[in-house]
Amino acid sequence: MKNIIRERRKQLGLSQDELAKKCGVSRQTINAIENNKYDPSLALAFALADELMLRVDELFIRDK
Repeated sequence: MKNIIRERRKQLGLSQDELAKKCGVSRQTINAIENNKYDPSLALAFALADELMLRVDELFIRDK
């Protein structure tokens, strides 16, 4: 699964650490998600979408 978290985070002027704190996870978790090395839980996906002001289906794109 691909995502646009890095692009959207940068558009909003947030660092990985800032986004991580808002979502209650570590900066390393945000880094792993951005690099497609970790798929977040559903709860975390919704938290990320809320903080990045997008819907979950806009934030995550299914690989084909």
